[in-house]
Amino acid sequence: MNKVILMGRLTRDPEVRYSTGENATAVARYTLAVDRRFRRDGSDQNADFIGCVTFGRGAEFAEKYLRRGTKICVTGRIQTGSYTNRDGQKVYTTEVVVEEQEFAESKAAASGGDGGAMMRQAAPQDASMAMPMPTPGEDAADGFNNIPQTSIDDLPFD
Repeated sequence: MNKVILMGRLTRDPEVRYSTGENATAVARYTLAVDRRFRRDGSDQNADFIGCVTFGRGAEFAEKYLRRGTKICVTGRIQTGSYTNRDGQKVYTTEVVVEEQEFAESKAAASGGDGGAMMRQAAPQDASMAMPMPTPGEDAADGFNNIPQTSIDDLPFD
């Protein structure tokens, strides 16, 4: 299985080009700075810079909404390749082909405001699949403590 999940910030605005021909397709390339958990011995670098490429609607989305410093989460696959440069040397490449991309922080957090957590609205569950919820403080059947459900209006940020 070849699956990559990354969260980081764009190092510069995406570079978008369109293929030639009858069905022109957008191709966007950008680099993500992804923080490392631990610093390597003797290294001052605490991030990896990972090249990413996306096609079609994903590239159009990148062109329209992504800018330098934007924190995003991407999923995709690693692709390797090679080519011969002008000097006749073989150059090997590795990049992430992005299949999905989404914002990883709110606009307010990106501009220095409050908030910043990635918000997703949970998909509604099928009523036949739902388990009865124990009362707050009571242990659920799986051995974990129950966390009371709150509405989106109760959250401390916009």
